[in-house]
Amino acid sequence: MARRPLPRILSSGSASITRSREFARTAADNATDVLHPLITITRGLRLLAATGRQKWAATPKDRRGPALFVVAACVLAFALMPYGGLIALVTVMGAAAWAGRERTPVKTGPDEAETARLRSLYEALVPYFSVADDPGPLFSHGGDWEKAFSGYEFDADGRLTRLQVTYPAYFTDSEAASRARIEQLLHAKSGRGREYHFAWDEEGNRLVMSVLGALPTSIGAQRFVTAPGETVLGFTDGDAVQRTVPVHDGDATRDASPVVWRTGARSTEPHLLAIGQPGSGTTTLLRSIALQALQHGDILIVEGSGTGEYAFLTGRDGVLAVECGAAGALATLEWAAHETERRLIATNRARQSGRPAPQDTKRPLWILLDRPSTLVHLAAAADGPDPQELLQVPLRHGRAANVIVVLADQFDGLDTLGETVRTHCRARVVLGHCSREQAEAVLGTEPHTTPTPDVPPGRGYARLGTAAVLRLQVPATPDPYDEATGEAQRQAVLGLLPERQAPVETAVPDGTGIPEPVPPRTVTAAVAVEGLAVGD
Repeated sequence: MARRPLPRILSSGSASITRSREFARTAADNATDVLHPLITITRGLRLLAATGRQKWAATPKDRRGPALFVVAACVLAFALMPYGGLIALVTVMGAAAWAGRERTPVKTGPDEAETARLRSLYEALVPYFSVADDPGPLFSHGGDWEKAFSGYEFDADGRLTRLQVTYPAYFTDSEAASRARIEQLLHAKSGRGREYHFAWDEEGNRLVMSVLGALPTSIGAQRFVTAPGETVLGFTDGDAVQRTVPVHDGDATRDASPVVWRTGARSTEPHLLAIGQPGSGTTTLLRSIALQALQHGDILIVEGSGTGEYAFLTGRDGVLAVECGAAGALATLEWAAHETERRLIATNRARQSGRPAPQDTKRPLWILLDRPSTLVHLAAAADGPDPQELLQVPLRHGRAANVIVVLADQFDGLDTLGETVRTHCRARVVLGHCSREQAEAVLGTEPHTTPTPDVPPGRGYARLGTAAVLRLQVPATPDPYDEATGEAQRQAVLGLLPERQAPVETAVPDGTGIPEPVPPRTVTAAVAVEGLAVGD
C-alpha cells in the first residue's frame, strides 16, 4: 500500500509551529517573572493556612475556646486602631512573603558517590571489627553502615575530612598494634597525601578521624613573647595547646599556638634531644634555641659536623665558645662539667650560710651539641675519651645548676647515644620524614597522626616528658652567612644577635699542644672556687 502524504498544514507549517511554541514559552517566562511576587505570597498564604490548621488540630478541645477569644480580641484591637486594617494586611502579606520565599534545599545526607565511599570503607573494616561468635555484629558484610558511622564530613572533592566510627567493645583498642592496623586502613581508604589525626575514645568505643591542615612555614626568627626560662620550639595546631603568642607572619601579625619548652630548677624536662634526617631542620632548631637563649643566658656550641653552621655566633656577647674540632670540643665539654660542679658547690655553700646564690650561678648556661655522634667516632678513632662521659655531670645535675643541654643528631647516630643522654633528655623532637617506628623510638610513643610524603624543613613532632605528642613546625632560622639565604630572613636573624664582645684570651696548653678555649667566665669561676676554698 502506498503511503499517504502528510497534510499540508503539518508538512509546510512546522516552522510556524516551532516559532509559536518559542513565543508561548517566552510569554510564560515573562509572565512568571512579573507574577513572581504574587506567586510567592500565594505560596506563603497556603503554607500559613496549613500551619494554622495543624496548630488548631493539635490544640486540645478545652483550650480552643480561649484561643478563639484571643484571636477575636486581636482582630477587634486592629479594627479599632487607626489604620489597623492596613497594618494587619501588610503584616499578613509580609509573613506570607517570608514563608513562601524560595529556599535552597539543605543537604541532609551523603550523595550517591559519598554513600558508595562510606559503604566501601565499612566493608573494609568488617574483618577487623567483627568476630564469628558475635550474635549481633555491628560490622558484618552487607550490614548497615549508618549504625557504625555516627558522623562524617566531606570536602568539595568528595573526600572524607572527618569520620566518627563506633566499634564493638571487644576490639583490642588498648593495643598499639591493633590501633595501628585500623589507622593504616583508614589512611589508605580515605586518600593518601594528607595528614590524618586519630582520636581514640577507649571508654566510649569511638574513633574520630580528622584531616589536619598544613602547619604554616612562613613564621621566621623573631622575639617571641615568653617569660625567662621559656623557649619556643615551634608552632603546632590551634586546638593542641591552650596558649597563643603574637608572631610576625610576613607583613601581618597574628596569634599562633607555640610549643613552649620550660627549663630551670622546677622543670621536669631540663634537657632536650632532637633527631632527624639530613636536611630535616635540626640545625635550624638549634639556631632558633640559641637566639632565644642569648636573651637571658650564655651558650656553648659544639658542632660535630664542622661545617660552620654557627659561625655567625662567634664573638657575640654571651657566646662563650663555638667549637668545631674534636680537641676543642672535648676541652669545652670538660670546662662545662667543671662549671656545673662549681655552680653546685657555690649554690650549696651559699644556702648553708643563709646567703642568696651568686648571680653567676643564676644565669642559665646552655650547652648546644650538633651531631655528637661524629665526635664519638672521632674520639674512638683517636683512642680518646668519649665526649658523652663529659656530659654526665651537666645532664645529671644541670637542673640544679641552671645548666641546659640540647643535643641534635641524625637517625644513623641514634645508636651511639649513651644511656645518660636517653635518660635525662626527656624533651624530645623528631624532624623530617620518618616511619612510625622511628618516631616511637625517639618519642617513646607513636604519634596520633599519619606521616606525609612531602615534609618541609623543620616539620616534625615534639613531646615534652610524658605529655601528648604534638605536631611541630620550627621557625625558619637559616644561617645568615649562607648565600642561599634570602635577604629578609638574613636581616631577621642578624637583628636578633647581640653585640660583639672583646677578644677572648686563651689558657695555657693542657699538654696536648692544642690551647684550651677559655670562656669569659672561666677566670671568674676559678677565682670564685679558690676563694670559697680559702674562706672555708
